[in-house]
Amino acid sequence: MYVGQPIDRIDGRHKVTGAALYAAEFPQPDLVHAVLVQSTVAAGEITGFDQSAAAGMPGVLAIITPDNAPKLNTDKKAQQTVTAPLLQDRSVLYNGQHVAVVVADTFERATAAGATLRVQYRAGEAVTDMHAALSQAYPPKRFRNGERSPDSTRGDPDGAFNGAALKVEATYETPTEHHNPMEPHATIARWDGDRLTVWTATQAISGAQRTLATMFGIDPEQVLVICPFVGGGFGCKGNTWPPATLAAMASRVVGRPVKLVVTRQQMFTSNGYRPATVQRIRLGADADGRLVSVRHDGITQMSQPALGEFAEPVALATEMLYACPNAAITHRLVGVHAGLPTYMRAPGEASGVFAIESAMDELAVAAKLDPIELRLRNYAEADPSNGKPFASKPLRDCYARGADAFGWAKRDPAPRSMRDGRVLIGCGMATTTYPTNRSQAEAKVRLNADGSAIVQTGSQDLGTGTYTVLAQVAADALGLPLHRVRVELGDSRLPPAPGSGGSQTAASVASAVLAASEAARAEAIHLAIADRGAAWGGADPGSFDFRDGIISGPPGRVGLSDVLGRHGVRQIQQSATTSPGDAKKTHSLHSFGAHFAEVRVDPDFGTIRVSRWVGAFDCGKLLNAKTAESQLKGGIVFGIGMALLEETRTDPETGRITNANIAEYLVPVNADVPDIRTIVVDSADPVTTPLGIKGIGELPTVGVAAAIANAVYHATGVRVRRLPIRLEDVLMA
Repeated sequence: MYVGQPIDRIDGRHKVTGAALYAAEFPQPDLVHAVLVQSTVAAGEITGFDQSAAAGMPGVLAIITPDNAPKLNTDKKAQQTVTAPLLQDRSVLYNGQHVAVVVADTFERATAAGATLRVQYRAGEAVTDMHAALSQAYPPKRFRNGERSPDSTRGDPDGAFNGAALKVEATYETPTEHHNPMEPHATIARWDGDRLTVWTATQAISGAQRTLATMFGIDPEQVLVICPFVGGGFGCKGNTWPPATLAAMASRVVGRPVKLVVTRQQMFTSNGYRPATVQRIRLGADADGRLVSVRHDGITQMSQPALGEFAEPVALATEMLYACPNAAITHRLVGVHAGLPTYMRAPGEASGVFAIESAMDELAVAAKLDPIELRLRNYAEADPSNGKPFASKPLRDCYARGADAFGWAKRDPAPRSMRDGRVLIGCGMATTTYPTNRSQAEAKVRLNADGSAIVQTGSQDLGTGTYTVLAQVAADALGLPLHRVRVELGDSRLPPAPGSGGSQTAASVASAVLAASEAARAEAIHLAIADRGAAWGGADPGSFDFRDGIISGPPGRVGLSDVLGRHGVRQIQQSATTSPGDAKKTHSLHSFGAHFAEVRVDPDFGTIRVSRWVGAFDCGKLLNAKTAESQLKGGIVFGIGMALLEETRTDPETGRITNANIAEYLVPVNADVPDIRTIVVDSADPVTTPLGIKGIGELPTVGVAAAIANAVYHATGVRVRRLPIRLEDVLMA
């Protein structure tokens, strides 16, 4: 059996040897280059362009502006998701908005020409700080794609809070954060008549195909999207952002293949980001620490409404995480002159759980309870938001095993009580949770006469190991050695698959691969029984095995190649489409876990170092122990960046991002990463998927910031309620 084993990535050799091609690396004859020109004001309109210098430069082929850009179908209802302006008018809604595209025969010439293009503006009044506009917060128009209301109430949370013996009221804030994957957005676009081919970095091949077809008014079958490898996404490549569309537009204008690769600086304005939040938490409990009232009011940054709407669901985890008869959540938006926000690893939960798990730690202090004991007293056996049973919830085991591995019982609970010399030591913990998502997916399996198999699905591999885990699933189902299974991804001509977001790829696509593989295996056995005629007639197909190209059962053995040869075919081909079914109607689908952090704080300089980490997670059944561990550890590191380092800073006067590079926008490096131990609590979830698996890409990031903030409080006695936690937060307190 291959499923569950720590198998090396089958695409690893291709990547380390340079054989794996990413979006910007596909050679094209007559290739030309496009660069983006960005606005220098945050609000207003363009009044004119001075192209005299740029147009006369050597190699310049086109300067595309709102005055001459081809018109696109920008009907928001027809797009995969609303994107930024695409040179369709002269309005300016944020600093860094694309206002022109320059195309030249080399990248250097296009860049030089773009630098000489002069744009005149009539600047308008810009709102660049959400805090200045909190009084203008408004409810989302379409929360969670219109599936539910942004607000909900059960019981009487206000009345219960007023009568509570213990109360916590606090405001928590998180900043704007940007994704910064290693690979920036990149697209090569080529038109052949009315057919468009794009090689683009995307988390959603089928979605990109639909969006580009809509934009250019052609059928989806006329758009070919190719993306065999993605150099990281974390959500920023989940939508078809302007660079891909503008590359296709430029290719149509000049009649040649066009490559457009955004710069690192442009990665901060060419796609979305995690929006800043202001979250007000109010907890009421009885004298024993049992919750009687919970309220979570979330306000998140938004762009101007003309760009669309994105609502970060920060309070949804609070609604279901703890047993409480009286609870209320609200979501509100504040529009500023910035680009449209989007999904970033664990959207909603990453920001929202920082708030609720920090508040729970404050309640534990008020109740004089161990933080784990407080959570156990408020443990939800069923989803309190809807009464449905959880499909699986071994969270108690996560608390117990994580605490034991960490040595939680050995800590002195008093703040500032633990030291190593003069360095303060703190221990903190937090719960993590994330929805278990699954979407419809299709897969095709071709079982060849030589005992090899080809698995095809239009999914994409973000670097998470999709090629490997799908090969493992197919190899087990088909009874083949792993090296005899080839997985093909990253092409819109393959059977459609959902986007890679919401930790749903493995659950969705592996289910389809399993179904198609089982169908191919069943057909092989059926053909073998038919091939043997009366000798095997009436045999039960369920009594046969298929392994290494041999069909065997009580009547005997026969090779697949012989069977197919006698039937005059070279291969068996089976397709399958799988969907989530009614699981969400009958159960609450979530993953859970517990984080335990140790920090060391220098009391003189305020520096904070995470020195030790234990995370215990409910991941369902693992497909690959090695890639799962990578995801879990990588998610924790991602959360450390959120807690201590990452913040996008904007000039309040101009609306310009002032740290649009990875020298000043800080992300964790190896020196920031502590010793990390991950524990997987084995709890297969057959309700969600036939394989019993759950997605794990986002679960480990959720709760990390709260665990660190709680550890900093334990070390210093200073409660920090705004991310990232800075040394000045400790020193000034």
